[in-house]
Amino acid sequence: MAQQLAMVIDAAKCIDCKACVAACKVANSVPEGQFRNWIKQADDAPVPGKASGKAKFQPGACMHCDNPTCVDACPTGATYKDPATGEVVIDHGLCIGCGNCLPACPYGARFRNAEKRKADKCNYCPERRAAGIPPACVDTCPTKARVFGDINDPESEAGRLYQKNKDQLARVTARTDTKPNMFYIGDPGTPDWGGEAVVPASMVAMKQTAPLLKAVVGLSGLGVLAMLGRQLIAGSGDHKEDTDA
Repeated sequence: MAQQLAMVIDAAKCIDCKACVAACKVANSVPEGQFRNWIKQADDAPVPGKASGKAKFQPGACMHCDNPTCVDACPTGATYKDPATGEVVIDHGLCIGCGNCLPACPYGARFRNAEKRKADKCNYCPERRAAGIPPACVDTCPTKARVFGDINDPESEAGRLYQKNKDQLARVTARTDTKPNMFYIGDPGTPDWGGEAVVPASMVAMKQTAPLLKAVVGLSGLGVLAMLGRQLIAGSGDHKEDTDA
C-alpha cells in the first residue's frame, strides 16, 4: 500500500504557544508577514452566570488532500499529488506564479511567496525528513500535540494514533470536500471554517478538453510520420529510376 503522509493532532494538548508557527518560518525561510501554518482559536459558548468557556486551539496547515482542488487549478502541472507519499507537492521549477491555485484551496493554506514570487505552502519539511528529523512544527511542539507520519503504516506513531481513534477523528470541513489529511483527536473547535474552492473556468475547460487535445496531437503526429514515409518511399523510387537509366 502506498504511503499517506499526514498530521494527527491531539487538539487538547495544544496550548497556543505558536512555537510551531515560529519554527516553520525559520526552517523554511518564510518571508515576514507570511505563514505556512497557523493556530485557530475558538471559545465555547459562555454559560449564563459563569465565565466564558475554555478556549480550543486548532493547529492547521496544508492538508495534503485526497481530492486537491489546487491541482485542478494549476496550468503547468507544477502542483500535483505524489502517488508514492500522498503529499501535495509544488514543483517550483514549473510554477509560474500565476496564483490560480491560491483561491482553489478552501483552507487558505497557499500564498504567493513574496521573495520567490511563486506559490508556497507546507511541504512537511523534506530536507529535515531526508536527514531523519521530523518537520519543524512537530519537532518544536512542547506538548507533542502534532504527530506526523504515514497513517497507512500501523507501526508508525501516526498510524497507531489514526487507527486507535479512527472512529472519533475530526477534520476541518469546507463547502468543497477535498478530503483533507489532517486529523484531530478530541474537539478542535469550529470545524467548518473552510470555504469554497474557486478554480478558474478556463482551467476547468482545459482539463476537460485535455484528452481530446492529446488525441488530436497524436493524430497530427501520425499524419506527419505518414507524410515522411511517403516522401522517403518516393525518394527511394526516384533514385532507383535514375540508377536504372
